[in-house]
Amino acid sequence: MEKFKYVKPGMSKINAGMPSKFGLPVKQKIISGIDGIPVSALIEEYGSPLFVISEKTIRDVYGEAKRAFDTRYPKVQFAWSYKTNYLDAVCSIFHEEGSWAEVVSGFEFEKALSNGVNGSQILFNGPEKSRDDLIMAIENNACIHIDHFDELYLLIEITREIQKKARVAIRINLDAGIYPIWDRFGFNYENGEAWNAINRIMLAESLELIGLHTHIGTYIMAQAAYGIAASKLANLYMAIHRKFDYWLKYLDLGGGFASKNTLKGAYMPGSETCPSFDDYAEAISNALISSEIPHENLPVLFLETGRALIDDAGYLLTTVLANKRLNGGRRSMVIDAGVNLLFTSFWYNLGVFPTKEMDHAEETTIYGPLCMNIDVIRDAIVFPQVKTGDQLVIERVGAYNITQWMQFINYRPNVVLIDNDGKTHIIRKKESLATFKKVEFDPKRG
Repeated sequence: MEKFKYVKPGMSKINAGMPSKFGLPVKQKIISGIDGIPVSALIEEYGSPLFVISEKTIRDVYGEAKRAFDTRYPKVQFAWSYKTNYLDAVCSIFHEEGSWAEVVSGFEFEKALSNGVNGSQILFNGPEKSRDDLIMAIENNACIHIDHFDELYLLIEITREIQKKARVAIRINLDAGIYPIWDRFGFNYENGEAWNAINRIMLAESLELIGLHTHIGTYIMAQAAYGIAASKLANLYMAIHRKFDYWLKYLDLGGGFASKNTLKGAYMPGSETCPSFDDYAEAISNALISSEIPHENLPVLFLETGRALIDDAGYLLTTVLANKRLNGGRRSMVIDAGVNLLFTSFWYNLGVFPTKEMDHAEETTIYGPLCMNIDVIRDAIVFPQVKTGDQLVIERVGAYNITQWMQFINYRPNVVLIDNDGKTHIIRKKESLATFKKVEFDPKRG
């Protein structure tokens, strides 16, 4: 019989409201390695803090999402959301898996082209598209998703000037039962604004309407909302056919699928409450195949999923810098990764885990290294006692952190990809003083 390890008895102060009604965890999760590579070896070679991306996880999760939709709907096309993580190595994996590109700026459009994406396989979203951006999109035969009337009129003007037709869709905001409604983007469905825009496009000889697009929000936990949105797009799809005897090519349900991260204030972890890809696929496919649309004229279903596809593949490895007791008696620690690297820590209770077994877990606040009071990675987490130099792993950080991070006080760190063969590659180098000297100029020093 295996002998149990002796743990010295201890007492921990429990602040009111700290444990949820479901109690405290009974066993601490440990992450000692990623895809078979020890955390200690990764930090030794590439430094701390360190972002690590798992190619295997990206491909596995993408495959799961594709299976969920392909088995329920006959024509499905994913378009990778560049704003979620636009590192070339990450985007290239999604494109190898068959994903198009979904971009929201001229910068992202240029990045997609540089990654070898054909312009006709780029969906151009967003409320800010300059004249030059629109010309670039037209020249590359992209799918331009019009966001507002001013953009529509500018597009008509440009196409007449350059005498080229533009392939367009419109973004539609609608009431899908999710509040607040994201009505700052696109044309409204309920008040007739979207129908007005559709009629104007159909009158414009230089525009070809090929699709309808909606994006109802972010981190949507209610899959039924997508069914409502799909039904309303299907209604417009049929209205266009009845009036103009014309079939659109696609309906785009956008993104917004929740990842398994846990939102601040949630009782239960996201890993237990987040809908699956099957749940989302069921709601959307049911709405479309049960609508008035004849089965022989079903449009292609576009999905711009980002967060749910990449979050699980990202890790941030970090090192403990210091321990201290706060005035109220709560234990706290300082780690070498701050909110400048982890923008999502403002709305997630990110999973932070030790790399080895440790004792004496108690309520702890985890701070980053920045000289600012809001640099808090976790407000309150039951965590074992750590020492300076101990290594920790923060999981599910693949979405938005690397696109929204900022250089503040410290240089941004290396980003490493672990490929399918278990080999590591730097896919973005750690910054240095030279990084900034290249783009800074002091007129007084010549």
